[in-house]
Amino acid sequence: MLNKLSLKIGLLFFVFILIIEAFLYFVLYTNLANERIEEVMNNLLARGNTHSAILEENYNQSTLEHVAIMESESDFTVMITDATGNVIITSDPIEEEMMDVIEHTDYNQMPNEGKVLEERWPDKKYIATDSPITINEEHQGHVFMFADTNNIKRIVDHLSDQFVFIGFVTIILTIITVFILSRLITKPLVKMKKATEQLSKGRHKVELHTDRRDELGELAASITKLSDDLERLKKERNEFLASISHELRTPLTYLKGYADIISRGGISNNERNDYIEIIREETEQLAVLIKNLFDLAKMDQNKFTINKEDVVFGKLIRTITERIRPVFEEKNITFSVRCPSHIIAYVDPERIQQVLLNILDNAKKHTSRGKQISLEVSQNKHEIITIISDVGEGIPEEDLPYIFERLYRVEKSRSRLSGGTGLGLTIAKEIVEFHGGTIEVRSKLGEGTSFIIKLLRGDSNE
Repeated sequence: MLNKLSLKIGLLFFVFILIIEAFLYFVLYTNLANERIEEVMNNLLARGNTHSAILEENYNQSTLEHVAIMESESDFTVMITDATGNVIITSDPIEEEMMDVIEHTDYNQMPNEGKVLEERWPDKKYIATDSPITINEEHQGHVFMFADTNNIKRIVDHLSDQFVFIGFVTIILTIITVFILSRLITKPLVKMKKATEQLSKGRHKVELHTDRRDELGELAASITKLSDDLERLKKERNEFLASISHELRTPLTYLKGYADIISRGGISNNERNDYIEIIREETEQLAVLIKNLFDLAKMDQNKFTINKEDVVFGKLIRTITERIRPVFEEKNITFSVRCPSHIIAYVDPERIQQVLLNILDNAKKHTSRGKQISLEVSQNKHEIITIISDVGEGIPEEDLPYIFERLYRVEKSRSRLSGGTGLGLTIAKEIVEFHGGTIEVRSKLGEGTSFIIKLLRGDSNE
């Protein structure tokens, strides 16, 4: 129960909100209580100042008695003294605490607007004020006002009860709000958890529909995309395994079939030699396929090594030209090469040679006799650009986005006739990207194809 995310989030929200509310309530309660207490004291002082003002206008026995009678009917006590503190008249019986306040009053330091003499309401029975009586700028006496502190305590207790009730209601509402919010927040997370559990069980088709535009919505979209990617990868893996099994089965079938024919005997030497040549070709085809598969496995496991060094690119192109030109001449294909001699590339020469030979071999297979293939190298400030173009069959527009995929062939029905494993361009693209470069293809059906390879310029110091 305690491990549930909704409960953890709810408790966290509740604790933080409770702390904030407690602080705010404390500040509000303190300010309100102080304001009410100050209001009571100011009213008491104002009442004393009113009596003082009346006596300053009519300072006689009748007025003194009138003030005393007025306060005898109220919750306050008034004591009127002369200038030295002797009591002249009082509205209620004098108590010891009242006399203590009068006796400890400094009559020489009393301001004309009066003063609160005793404000320690939690500890004292009375709060007290003093309003001096001044007639013709001569000090005549004092009006002392006393208020029972129980009145203030009742006000504070009533305020405290209200705050306790409001606080209790606030806590209940906070708990309900936090519960609802935590459920709303964690509900999509619970759905995502179930979706990831389905992914872990191999159910890759998961859809999380959400209209949220926040981080949770982005997470749901990412999980849905991951589900789609896993479904696509599963499909591609199955297709890849099916294609590999077909690619392996075909040469093995040839090998077994022709080996069986040779082993039977009763065939001429010419036929035997033809069959042995077929077995050799299929063995080479199988070896190339297995080598490509090993290269792809290394790439997938990030174990494919690129050993860069400074290379005179023109010299590398000459090596490739010398190696492949005889093959082109056999098919009467014109091969033109243009590469500046001063270009220095920081690459793995063996891997780049593998890329160029693979593309040139593909160009040869799809270029008719008597046509032309060209290789042109140039450079700019940032890149070395190699363009291999042929005037061949071309590639249909709908196939162009997929030619770098594993085991993809444009003409499935001619896979054996055209040769190749369907992995060469995939490996070429991976090698170029391992160098930090790009490879793209442009083609028009019936007119030819161009491969553009861009490698970043660099040197061994970098």
